[in-house]
Amino acid sequence: MKAFGIPPEGKQSKPMQASVLRFYRTFGSMKKICVFLLLGLLTAGLSKLYAQSPDDDLLQFSGVVITNDSLNPVPFASVIIANSGRGTVTDVYGYFSFVAQKGDSVVFSSVGYHKAHYVIPDTLEHNRYSLMQVLVRDTILLQETTIYPWPTREQFRQAFLEMKIPESDVDRAQRNLEVSEMVMRMETMMPSGGETYKVQMQQYQSQLYHAGQAAPIQLLNPVAWSQFIQSWKRGDFQTERRRGGQ
Repeated sequence: MKAFGIPPEGKQSKPMQASVLRFYRTFGSMKKICVFLLLGLLTAGLSKLYAQSPDDDLLQFSGVVITNDSLNPVPFASVIIANSGRGTVTDVYGYFSFVAQKGDSVVFSSVGYHKAHYVIPDTLEHNRYSLMQVLVRDTILLQETTIYPWPTREQFRQAFLEMKIPESDVDRAQRNLEVSEMVMRMETMMPSGGETYKVQMQQYQSQLYHAGQAAPIQLLNPVAWSQFIQSWKRGDFQTERRRGGQ
């Protein structure tokens, strides 16, 4: 204690003792104050972190995409967040709705329209935000193109000199739709799957109808004879014979 200039305990004066006690009390109070300050700063930091949690930045972002000239809805337009690639597509009425974050940059795009960008405000207090986005039509001017009925000038020159127009698809279609062509195709065409199934089901239903009893004899049925005579006059049997020969 002599090295620091403090006399021994027995020789210390009362003023000196009071100063030492006052110093220790002041140091203890400052220590408590520092501890309280550290606890306060820690609490404030945690509160700030909790207040800025990612869940509080989420919101339901919805709206309608319309055109600038007629205010009609733009169906199936893409609504994508630029920094994450998430988003959705508008329905037939141009409506969209998905979860986004405050401050996200949203890109609106559709075929035939210019892209539009929108930044969601980061100062919103509610967890819902609606928007009516307008898209401007993208007008593209193409160069003038002249269409000729012949692919090359040589074919045009040859057709002009011969005065014989090459056969077109319309001419072939009209030739295929002639009555004689249709009759020939009808006589030679095989029955389709639907017709075969119909005949088979009719025979099956007839067998079920006459199950457990003798089937009627069509030889004495006047309706069957009438149908036979009409088919004979029409020449149906000759058609069947011609099909069998082919």
